[in-house]
Amino acid sequence: MTTVPRLFARLCLSVFALAALQGAAGAAEPAKRPNILLIVADDLGYSDLGSFGAEIATPNLDRLADEGAKLTSFYASPFCSPTRAMLMSGNDNHLVGFGDMAELMLPEQRGKPGYEGYLNDRVVPMAQVLKDAGYRTLMAGKWHLGVPEQYSPAARGFERSYAMTMGGASHWGDQSGIVAVDPAKPPKAIYRENGKAIDIPREGFYSSEAFADKLIEYLKADAASGKPFFAYLAFTAPHWPLHAPEPDIARYEGRYKAGYDALRRERLERMKQLGLIAPDTPVYEGHPGWPKWEALSEAQKISEARRMAVYAAMVDNMDRQIGRVLAHLERTGELADTFVFFLSDNGADGNSVYDVARTREWIHRDMDNSTPNIGRPGSFIEYGPGWAQVGSTPFKLYKSMMYEGGIRVPAIAWGPGVAGGTVKREFAHVMDVAPTIYELAGTRHPGTRYDGREVLPLRGKSMLPYLSGKAQVVHDGEHVTGWELGGRKALRKGDWKLVYANEPWGTGDWELYDLAADPVESRDLAAARPEKLKEMLAAWRQYVAETGTLEIEGLAARPGYSNGARYYEDLAHEAALAPRKKVAEH
Repeated sequence: MTTVPRLFARLCLSVFALAALQGAAGAAEPAKRPNILLIVADDLGYSDLGSFGAEIATPNLDRLADEGAKLTSFYASPFCSPTRAMLMSGNDNHLVGFGDMAELMLPEQRGKPGYEGYLNDRVVPMAQVLKDAGYRTLMAGKWHLGVPEQYSPAARGFERSYAMTMGGASHWGDQSGIVAVDPAKPPKAIYRENGKAIDIPREGFYSSEAFADKLIEYLKADAASGKPFFAYLAFTAPHWPLHAPEPDIARYEGRYKAGYDALRRERLERMKQLGLIAPDTPVYEGHPGWPKWEALSEAQKISEARRMAVYAAMVDNMDRQIGRVLAHLERTGELADTFVFFLSDNGADGNSVYDVARTREWIHRDMDNSTPNIGRPGSFIEYGPGWAQVGSTPFKLYKSMMYEGGIRVPAIAWGPGVAGGTVKREFAHVMDVAPTIYELAGTRHPGTRYDGREVLPLRGKSMLPYLSGKAQVVHDGEHVTGWELGGRKALRKGDWKLVYANEPWGTGDWELYDLAADPVESRDLAAARPEKLKEMLAAWRQYVAETGTLEIEGLAARPGYSNGARYYEDLAHEAALAPRKKVAEH
């Protein structure tokens, strides 16, 4: 099993090795305004790339990480669309329209300032700023910043766009959505090309391949313009439902039969060898509410191992598509002049959409989730808290939580302006990406007025001095960053972190951690350091006032997606299923 990915890795690396070596020397000033390639993975865990400790074959991203800068303390939101909103705006999600996930907003939130559920008019989006500066602006992949045409990428500065507009979708051409309000009416995902609704090809479609195809098509279409490009490649992989081509799954068949703990130990050791974490770093081994591998039945273990194999196949395939885009840029002579930034939009996902609306009924009725069919068309599978916690190694919990496993994500910078072969360990945030790109592009955000209206200035800060080696940090030790989503909260000031989570995930009260000494948040110092707690709470109140964050009593405990606890019930049900004779049509 392991020899095939390694052989494939060597073949992939040769495609753009020369250009990568050119990029490794990229701390020198670029000869012209660089191209920008911004790549986002969906729900990828901190340790899910080879360069961050995984066993999964990701040679293209690993090459970028090795030849560029690996950011080991990079932070996002604990959910998809708020991260994407901050990425596109350089500002806090509570100010730009995503104070909560649009799909999960309560009536007392919806429509309030900063809670519009789409990228609001206080924003000048990144694509618009770069388009105004003379860049070609291209996008393929997941948007999730507004479904109607007036909020589509075409209305936010992208000259060419091919977008799955929603939070998730089938990765196959059936165009199935992911949440069923009425189980008798299967949901349909909405795709738009250049703002107009389209149906995707039913045959021969796989999301990661289709998005790479489309971006390469767009890059070719306007190549003669002479303008630099801004290309946004936003995968839906490896977001559930877990789907992958069968040959990709076959590479990992049997790889995960030893279970969660064995894989976590492997990754932890590899992370130490890579110098990502200190040799004495402990590891969070999972919430006590979830069963250990040994407690699962044999059928459940087989099902779980297959699910993780599909997940790995999705990551592997995504990396190959990135390699195709890089190879195209190398062939056209553009790669050496391209700044590449890669990130995941949040931590690995151990939650369950089955608990939203009537989705469980729909899946149980229409989908073939028998173990042999996992990952194939007609299946709808998540991979649950056990594997998600492995994806978060060594950190605590996962997506939807404000602990490190939910918000610290893998990130890589490569190309012009980046000191090659470096590991960057200081705090940086997704809001810092836009100002970094503007500095590279030799342009500026318009400030407080644009097109006759008041707009928000940037809240993030350029990382370029830090990436180039001219500065030791992005933010000084007094810098404050806050998070709030769904009633869960966090604030970081220097190495100190304040966290609130409802029971059973947290204590139901504020917790305090010193991340410099305790990166896995194992020792709550709230009682031992009352003065520091007081200081941090004062900073929290200031953050709430600045951003208009709505604090709603009991919001964190609302039932559904991020408080679901029935994954292992569904696993038991699905592991016992006999394969259906015919996959349900959608």
